[in-house]
Amino acid sequence: MSKLPKPVTAAAADLSSWLRDGDRVLVGQGTGEPATLTRLLGEAARERSDLTAIIGATLGELPGAANGLRFESYGAMGTATRLPEASLTVVPLHYAQFVARIGDGRMPCDVVLIQLSTPDERGHAYLGMGDLHLIDAARRARVVIAEINPHTPRTPGTLWPSDVPVHLAVDAQAAPLAPTASEASKADRDIAGHVASLVPDRAVIQLGIGRLPNTIAEALRDHRDLGLHSGVLTDGGAALIRAGALTNAAKEIDAGVSVAGVIIGGPVLLDHVRQDPAIEIRPTAHTHSTAAIARLSRFVAINSAIEVDLTGQINAESAAGRRTGGTGGQVDVTRGAQCSPGGRAVVALPSTARRGSISRIVPRASSVTVARADADTIVTEWGVAELAGHPVDERARRMIEIAEPRFREELSRYWHDEGRHRHG
Repeated sequence: MSKLPKPVTAAAADLSSWLRDGDRVLVGQGTGEPATLTRLLGEAARERSDLTAIIGATLGELPGAANGLRFESYGAMGTATRLPEASLTVVPLHYAQFVARIGDGRMPCDVVLIQLSTPDERGHAYLGMGDLHLIDAARRARVVIAEINPHTPRTPGTLWPSDVPVHLAVDAQAAPLAPTASEASKADRDIAGHVASLVPDRAVIQLGIGRLPNTIAEALRDHRDLGLHSGVLTDGGAALIRAGALTNAAKEIDAGVSVAGVIIGGPVLLDHVRQDPAIEIRPTAHTHSTAAIARLSRFVAINSAIEVDLTGQINAESAAGRRTGGTGGQVDVTRGAQCSPGGRAVVALPSTARRGSISRIVPRASSVTVARADADTIVTEWGVAELAGHPVDERARRMIEIAEPRFREELSRYWHDEGRHRHG
């Protein structure tokens, strides 16, 4: 049985001695991001050339670009939006495909940086926050380096395998990273109310990360016997469990269990995870599987977007020519929801951006993440637009109705003069 090496301090850890020029380094994401190791990797880029960090939805600082460290991801997610454009390569893949290629070696990883719990009384450590593809990648990697964090929960499904060696362990310098909390706006609360009206009791939900998804979760507190089958468990999802609204009692598979691929949230969420044995981490091949989702009745995928055009094309990747998102798992869960009996795929977004100066309901999407053939239900603070099954002319009418009123005439004029001829 492989045991963890004795952890060393960050000051004593020389990552450059473990790295080689040209290494591709996979880094855990979200609350599972090993922030101490990420900082050390940035420093090691001074000593080793041509390093690439493979990242996901990041919460912490990403040092090293000035030292030549390059980054690769499935999108510009979280703090990765702050990276210089030239430092970040975006691979246009759905999240499940991105993870699968890491797991089977088609996207090779020479070094894997992870965050683990402190060992239990049997010497077992846990990945804690999920991202089980890190284990698959570690089996193929030359070097595995673990940040040991006493705040990391020993979550069911995340036991680090005894046959996968950890070559270096480093003490964490701080608690796990958490998303920045901000107060919900009136638009957020109005959107959340509309979304909650679309979710029946006993539905199985998928929620994303951020202020709006957490506000939607708050609006679902009076629902009964909801279930969770999601790529991520957030503070909002855990709050629904504590409120008694999310019991997983009606799920056809994984009954009684909240299923997620990764945990992203603050200390309250981590405390909840430690005390709730009915939370399980599953591989992305399960959380994002169309076949698995199709076995769940009333599956409601709830996601957001940067903009949606009048025909239902959804852009979750860029704004004003700048990368500020990614494909993620949105297409996977959208198609799964449409295969679920009574399922629905909801995209919720404020009707405007930049303090109301621009409309997020647009004539034509500047980038297409979800094709109009996959579009289902769009929600803004102004209402709900049901698009699935309707021709483009009717879609345009419905989308204009949920746009900010100041922009409706302009959108109507575009559609009348040009849009219907281009898209019809």
